Amino acid sequence: MSFDAIIDNLPDYAKDLKLNYSSLVRNNTELTAQQLWGTVVASAIASRNLVLTAAAFEAAATQLTPVAFEAAKSAAAIMGMNNIYYRFQHLSSNEKYSTMPARLRMNALRTHGADAVDFELWSLAVSAINGCGKCVDSHEKVVREKGATEELILAVVRVASVIHAIGSVLDAVEAEAKISALV
Repeated sequence: MSFDAIIDNLPDYAKDLKLNYSSLVRNNTELTAQQLWGTVVASAIASRNLVLTAAAFEAAATQLTPVAFEAAKSAAAIMGMNNIYYRFQHLSSNEKYSTMPARLRMNALRTHGADAVDFELWSLAVSAINGCGKCVDSHEKVVREKGATEELILAVVRVASVIHAIGSVLDAVEAEAKISALV
């Protein structure tokens, strides 16, 4: 199913998501195409919804270079791991964990091949979805140091929030269909 078909078929209770998708993705004026579609890909992966992720991959394939497409997927993958690890450190009251080495491979942070600001923005989007304060703080700081404005950062976070919410609605629609079939 295409991204546009998904959006057009969202239930009435998700009308705000349709409107926000339209203004943030269809009529984007704040992000480059690479920043936007890399954010959509990374956020869809983080949403863990198969239909949404497939649609994001299909739409982004015409908007991203192969290197950027792989880098967006790498950002989602590495943040999926890091967000758990660093969120644990943040949530634990045992400060010793923060002094111990992670001993996790994170080569993608250096070898992704995409624009460094874009990769950091995608990492930030996934970290926001996954609720890792330590990672959000770290990537937000790095991306600002690389010249991104607060407006650009919030534009990425807005896109991530809408994509994630669409994934949640698609999960609810699927659950509702399964429940109806049982009745």
